[in-house]
Amino acid sequence: MGTHTPGERIAELRNTYSVDRETLAERSGVPVELVAKIEDEGHIPDLAPLIKISRALGVRLGTLLDDHEQLGPVITRAGEAAASARFVTGLPDDSAKTAAVTETAARGHQGLSFKALAADKNGRHMEPFIVDIEPDAQQEKSTHEGEEFIHVLAGELSLEYGTGKETLKAGDSVYYDSIVPHRVLAAGGEPARILAVIYTPV
Repeated sequence: MGTHTPGERIAELRNTYSVDRETLAERSGVPVELVAKIEDEGHIPDLAPLIKISRALGVRLGTLLDDHEQLGPVITRAGEAAASARFVTGLPDDSAKTAAVTETAARGHQGLSFKALAADKNGRHMEPFIVDIEPDAQQEKSTHEGEEFIHVLAGELSLEYGTGKETLKAGDSVYYDSIVPHRVLAAGGEPARILAVIYTPV
């Protein structure tokens, strides 16, 4: 599509399908104010609104992340993930200036920095990310259709799932249903790095 942020792609898809913000908000269950922030300011509180918006528009989550798609296997070499496939969530409203950030800018934000590992894979239903979570990242519990797999690469992770809470350390992994309210935070006052794979049904 030639644009670089999920918000810009949402706006382009709305225009293509002649769907206004109010209608998209109604279909997705995402408040119209949040749709506006995502489109106009690049603000992304977490992945759940993007998943709900993509389903309301009838596209895959990956469509909101893609610059272009390739058939066959997509290999992402170390250090080669495109800046357009990297975005930050879990920020206070006033500190989210743009959804697409460079690695240097991402480190300056105290949030969750997502680096998409397969943004060019055509027709995919899984979304693999490397996620860096800062100790003071702000993230509300979210719920959406699908499943998630997380493997902790470094640091400690606090997983809140339903009414339970677990601490995962480097080398630990977890697989859960995303429809149950959940969130992940860094534990122990130090940053955490995880491999997260999100599956959303067609």
